[in-house]
Amino acid sequence: MSKQIEQAVQERYGSIAASKLSSENTGVRTIAEAFGYSGDDLASIPAEANMGLSCGNPTAHASLRPGETVVDLGCGGGLDVFLAAAKVGPEGRAIGIDMTPEMLERARRNAAKGVDGKPYSNVEFHLAMIDKLPLADNSVDCVISNCVINLAPDKQAVFREIARVLKPGGRMAVSDIALKQQLPAEVSTDLLAYVGCVAGAILIDDYRRGLKEAGFDPVEIIDTRGDLNIYGEQESKAGCSTTAPAATGQSAMTVMQTSCCGPDTQSARSLGELLRRYNINDYAASVKVYAIKPRLAFD
Repeated sequence: MSKQIEQAVQERYGSIAASKLSSENTGVRTIAEAFGYSGDDLASIPAEANMGLSCGNPTAHASLRPGETVVDLGCGGGLDVFLAAAKVGPEGRAIGIDMTPEMLERARRNAAKGVDGKPYSNVEFHLAMIDKLPLADNSVDCVISNCVINLAPDKQAVFREIARVLKPGGRMAVSDIALKQQLPAEVSTDLLAYVGCVAGAILIDDYRRGLKEAGFDPVEIIDTRGDLNIYGEQESKAGCSTTAPAATGQSAMTVMQTSCCGPDTQSARSLGELLRRYNINDYAASVKVYAIKPRLAFD
């Protein structure tokens, strides 16, 4: 099943990477701003780096400092990598990891384009799975991620990898989707719902427990109370779908069509039929995750 999930996610991300979604699209920009990106943030990076895939802004709570090395898991087109690059400065390094070649091609194109004709000199991108990072032990100051860990079939392996690459005292600052209560069985077992960033999410308590078991302490997980139905409300503006916006009370089904990793339009219609009677905000939350690798625990 995990290989099937990985293939479905990779295919969907490849499709999004080939799209023309960018901050120049009003709906895409609105989604980013709804989850914590300022107009200045979006203006400071290539427009094509933002495709409306966010469920938060991890760079806003990562406390990045000049000279640090930061890694973005599931970097997509480079949105958070480029924001992080500005914070760590020319002596720091911002590294993007993604499993989808098309996304990395887009990210590297954005890096070469840069802003105002000035390419990024302190970023790099690697094709890899986030549970098998091509990075040395104890080599990273901060790990960030944005609406991606929920897609990993083996989240505990991801947590262990983050702990492995972080320096003692290093930190993770992640935006993700986690569950407030168990999903209905017909949703939790649906592959399209998994690709849509919902069925693969785990309970907030399990998320915290998993990080503790990986050695992190302290661990803080905060429900941002962001409205996940914003994806459905911006559907027509974002241009991710040709279907009509959902009626009031039905936007849970359309979150899959324009969300961080929703299926294509045809698949979204069948998924919409499944989710029509559920409100995603009743089950899932956009969360901020902050955890520290103790200085002595891994010595």
